[in-house]
Amino acid sequence: MKEAKMILRFLGHSAFSLLSGSGHRVLIDPYLDGNPQAPVRADQLTADFIILSHAHGDHLGDTIGIAKRCGALVICVAELAGYLAAKGLKTHAMQIGGAHDFPFGRVKFTSAWHGSQTPDGHYAGLAAGILIWMDGVCVYHAGDTGLFYGMKLIGEMNRIDLFIVPIGDNYTMGSDDALKAVELVNPRVVIPMHYNTWPVIAADPEAFAAQVRSMGKECLVLQPGEEIRA
Repeated sequence: MKEAKMILRFLGHSAFSLLSGSGHRVLIDPYLDGNPQAPVRADQLTADFIILSHAHGDHLGDTIGIAKRCGALVICVAELAGYLAAKGLKTHAMQIGGAHDFPFGRVKFTSAWHGSQTPDGHYAGLAAGILIWMDGVCVYHAGDTGLFYGMKLIGEMNRIDLFIVPIGDNYTMGSDDALKAVELVNPRVVIPMHYNTWPVIAADPEAFAAQVRSMGKECLVLQPGEEIRA
């Protein structure tokens, strides 16, 4: 993989942090205090930016508390941005297919086959996948999604370095469909997420990784709290 300064850290479930070489701190789907996998509490993290795939409680998570404490800018689809802005947060509204440059890099939202509703029952627009370009690396966080053929187009139009894909089944694609997603996206490196948080999404990441490697792809099974320099 091309050398870069970005540090990616897995925070359990679908939560990740990114630290750019220039020092910008980005959180993705910061579900921490209610997350049995989380290696840290929400009050132990700081962020300059928070990117959300959708509004379900295990993704919106501790966004409001962290953003208010740190003054972080929350980047998400427009309907969810409006909901969070009404709660006093700084937001940047986007939509599926749109991209925008930020001090840390570039963000583009992609389709994701999933619902999106806030924990208190408000409609929150479309669920999304997230493309992030930082320090010369392209990260595709697929969000909560089922398999869809448009992933092939995402992979063809963008050189995906890190493909972060759900494997837990029930609410998202399971391992078999995730393997097909890897084939469609054709990334350099695969990182599984959204598994083993609860029994209903139990999965074997090492078995998944072995199958990915049999396809000639690198797969990293990160433990909560583990980080890589991409």
